[in-house]
Amino acid sequence: MPFSTRPVLRGTFGMVAATHWLAAASGMRMLELGGNAFDAAAAAGFVLQIVEPHQNGPGGDLPVVFWSAAAGAPQVLCAQGPAPAAARVEAFGGLDLIPGNGMLPAVVPGAFDGWMLLLRDHGTLPLREVLAPAIGYAEDGFPAGAELEEDVALWEPAFRSEWPSSAEVWLRGGGPRRGSLFRLPGVAAFYRRLLADAEAARGREGQIEAARDAFYRGWVADAIDRFVATSEVMDVSGARHRGLLTGDDLARWHATVEPPVTLGYAGLEVCKPGPWSQGPVFLQQLALLAGFDLDAMDAAERVHTVLECSKLAFADREAWYGDPAFTDVPLDELLSPAYADERRRLVGDTASLELRPGSPGGKTPRLFAAGGAPAASGAPVGSDTCHVSTADRHGNVVSATPSGGWLKGSPAIPELGFCLGTRGQMFWLDKELPNGVAPGKRPRTTLSAGLALRDGEPVLAFGTPGGDAQDQWALQFLLSWVGGADLQEAIDAPKFTSAHFPSSFYPRVARPGAVTAEARFGEDVLAALRERGHDVSAAPDWSLSRLVAAGREPSGALVAAADARGMLRYAVGR
Repeated sequence: MPFSTRPVLRGTFGMVAATHWLAAASGMRMLELGGNAFDAAAAAGFVLQIVEPHQNGPGGDLPVVFWSAAAGAPQVLCAQGPAPAAARVEAFGGLDLIPGNGMLPAVVPGAFDGWMLLLRDHGTLPLREVLAPAIGYAEDGFPAGAELEEDVALWEPAFRSEWPSSAEVWLRGGGPRRGSLFRLPGVAAFYRRLLADAEAARGREGQIEAARDAFYRGWVADAIDRFVATSEVMDVSGARHRGLLTGDDLARWHATVEPPVTLGYAGLEVCKPGPWSQGPVFLQQLALLAGFDLDAMDAAERVHTVLECSKLAFADREAWYGDPAFTDVPLDELLSPAYADERRRLVGDTASLELRPGSPGGKTPRLFAAGGAPAASGAPVGSDTCHVSTADRHGNVVSATPSGGWLKGSPAIPELGFCLGTRGQMFWLDKELPNGVAPGKRPRTTLSAGLALRDGEPVLAFGTPGGDAQDQWALQFLLSWVGGADLQEAIDAPKFTSAHFPSSFYPRVARPGAVTAEARFGEDVLAALRERGHDVSAAPDWSLSRLVAAGREPSGALVAAADARGMLRYAVGR
């Protein structure tokens, strides 16, 4: 029987679901002030930078899939910053991989321009109102959670010995302690100065443009340029490196809007970002699963089938995805029914231990090191992500997955109080590969917000942190929801994760056949999966996924739900 930890929220005014309750409450404040779903999403996004700095920050990146009632069509905002102009393979000094932290993997920080573009074109409230909650929590303090305390404690020795600017930010007052208030005065001062620059301009749009200009062509870009040019810092490779990012890189970039990639499934049109993200892998999994009667399967067979389809889709991610401005990604073929029919035949009764990309259009797949990562020193730099979904009474729906700029990603910039994003670690150091590093190219990220339509109208915005697991946990959620579970039941259902393919994060390790599944599937299900050849590890109950969702029911009621796992994620609405 489906199990639910909380009720699904229903109302007619507005809904906000986020990976931290203070972000959800701040988004709802925007709706109460007369703002819309875009104002709410942006306010929540800025608050997430403060209250979950181990998951994202002002120097991070942002994809958004949204429905504007005025436009009447789904759209995608890409605020994934690209590699610096100097980011050629030769610039990485013979390394096998781009390090997972430090200065070398730093790319243009995209999140700020993304939020500003979304507010300029679709928001309604003054910038001061949208930034107020984030500035307030940074100045007055926010309750630190266990994850933040643990992350800072883990990195304290490195901060003290190698990254003194980070020690000044994260170890002040003894560092964050769960349940106590922690302040970020440097970030508060940064946003107050940006706001002062904005309010020197006339009109709402003029103020937003002034803030964008200050960040990407003014004093923020100058501070980033100086810090990168003068900093040679230790990173996870075990050596010190200088970064490649410059102020000119920031000045020549801006966020963009584009159509989503879509696929029909079970009466829905599912919308995802393009192949500069991993979003299409969600759709490829759906295309494969459309040929199976999942409802007729027992739990073990269903999990096995989803796992095998996921492996095939993620193998194609490795072989074909990259920035479409630089590489020809055969999306039409990858998402075609004929290709899904062909690939579906590879799903057998036992677990495959191979990485098996396909040959869309007869093309030969290309993989780094025959699909495996090279040997690399250093441990993974554990990182995660945030999500916010909003829906309002005007018909707007927003799904956003801000990430990057993690506190452990790179040293804090003293003048700004925040870190640069290190998404460049997701490039391969082979310029011939679809996701090979190149100047001005977007790394193929794991960030993957989702939006579902029914009969041409938005019904669901959804997403989760989780890196490579995002489009696995979100898939399992959608399958449960389509199968008849309500939003909360679909979120609460036990989850599993494959690590079969190369990780998108340094040191890019693949674990063929490895599966982590919540123990509450039951030992009989886990044993049946092992009998099929899966290398199954049991995870603690309520430990996998951090989903949140908001949308609109056929009755017109607005709905929202959030994952109880971790005790931070909440939905609010009325």
